Amino acid sequence: MKFLLVGTTRERGGAEVHFVTLAKALAAAGHEVEAVVYPGAPVALALAGSAVRLHPGRFRNVFDLRGYRVVTAAARRLKPDWLVGDFGKEYWPLILLGRLLRMPVALFRHRIKPMKGYSARLVPRLAQRFFAVSEYARRDYIERGMPAPRVQVLYNPVDTDSCRPDATQRSALLHVLGLDENAIVLGYTGRMLAWKGIFPLLEAVNMAMAREPRLQCIWLGDGTDAQRLQERIAVLPLAHRHQVLGWVDNAQAYYNVLSMLALPSLEPETFGRVSVEAQACNVPVLVSDVGGIPETLQPGATGLLLPPGDVDAWCEAILALCDDATRRPMAAAARDFAERRFSSSVIAAEFVRQLGDAKR
Repeated sequence: MKFLLVGTTRERGGAEVHFVTLAKALAAAGHEVEAVVYPGAPVALALAGSAVRLHPGRFRNVFDLRGYRVVTAAARRLKPDWLVGDFGKEYWPLILLGRLLRMPVALFRHRIKPMKGYSARLVPRLAQRFFAVSEYARRDYIERGMPAPRVQVLYNPVDTDSCRPDATQRSALLHVLGLDENAIVLGYTGRMLAWKGIFPLLEAVNMAMAREPRLQCIWLGDGTDAQRLQERIAVLPLAHRHQVLGWVDNAQAYYNVLSMLALPSLEPETFGRVSVEAQACNVPVLVSDVGGIPETLQPGATGLLLPPGDVDAWCEAILALCDDATRRPMAAAARDFAERRFSSSVIAAEFVRQLGDAKR
């Protein structure tokens, strides 16, 4: 099949990772894939040098004629079987171009925030396929007025070739971090925002550290509450057992030094990509039972599902995974679970299958 993906975002987030991973996976499966992307943006840089042919373009809004010209030219040359979009500002342009060029349109929604009333009702009806990235997100969209038969679920793909256990990388990073092989390392990676649960997690980690001398913690990411987190850590008696590394371009490499990963969000999220990435590296996870996050693990087998913000429960769960007899079977099961359910090749194949069903 032929695909033209349109994603002129300049941001760096989960939807952008989805766009890049899906495009590469479709190309790796032998499909002809091209993409209209904002030049120099993270998406363009991530796809540079791949099998995906890039067209520089941008949509400031639905009325930006420059974007229409670029997409139209690329579509007329490629003659794609599907136009594919991930970002709200391009929903209506792709729907309009799909009608004009007589090409079907597939759209993804990555946010809980509702679309405006008329868009929530019309966009899923006018696109030939409209995907939520979790069952939770689908239910939420339907409750907000989207027509249930028009909303399908397709999970976020994870590149399990890049996210995989690597003993050499583990040893090198342990050395860089000044940690020995016997350390038990809890990691947080993501935006440093209060609603992400970083402060209850900090409290739970410190309670656990007081009882487990091998426990260390590394924090990866940036955000508006990063400075406040660092200030709270600085005054702790066990501050030396925390490392705040800030934004790291290759955060995936750090999964290899983790004994467990925490995803402690206090508010609903559509999915929880870092949970799957960690499991693909044989890292069990501790995650909040909120939003679409519970769909990213096999509770009790590849990690633990916990009440958001419950410091005592999180402390006990951290200590439970400090026990080798509990942690190691979960670690051993984690990668197989991630590959079977979320690998980019599996999701790309399911995407193609569902698009084929739409054309019948």
